Amino acid sequence: MPEALPDNIILFDSQCNLCNGWSRFVLHRDKNAIFTLCRVQSPAGQQLLARLGLPLDTYETIIYLERRGDTLVDYHKSEAAQRILAQLPAPWCYLAWLRFVPRAIRDLVYDGIARNRYRLFGKRQECKLPGPEERQRFLEEIDVD
Repeated sequence: MPEALPDNIILFDSQCNLCNGWSRFVLHRDKNAIFTLCRVQSPAGQQLLARLGLPLDTYETIIYLERRGDTLVDYHKSEAAQRILAQLPAPWCYLAWLRFVPRAIRDLVYDGIARNRYRLFGKRQECKLPGPEERQRFLEEIDVD
């Protein structure tokens, strides 16, 4: 992964209303701008998915990339959500206790919601692009130099 990438990247499906809601939730509570959001449909999102060896056209999970030294470690499903919540201010960081629920159980619930998210929450026909006031919080392109 290029070293110029931000330290904490959240990849999300911007056509999914639930995923958009989650990204807005994080954006509004992340007052210290810890996280950079990246739409999986963007050129940067497609590059990151390819580098992770993940499908480029089906999105079943949020992915959280966290810099650890010289590498970005990727987290998926409930582990990604839990790690993101743990870094938000109170009261949201208190939900980090969810890590004590076995991952198999957390991911079972996560997978059930993910499989039905378009039916339950709807799907956009077009990706919602960040507005001018949010643009600096989004990763849309990656320089490959």
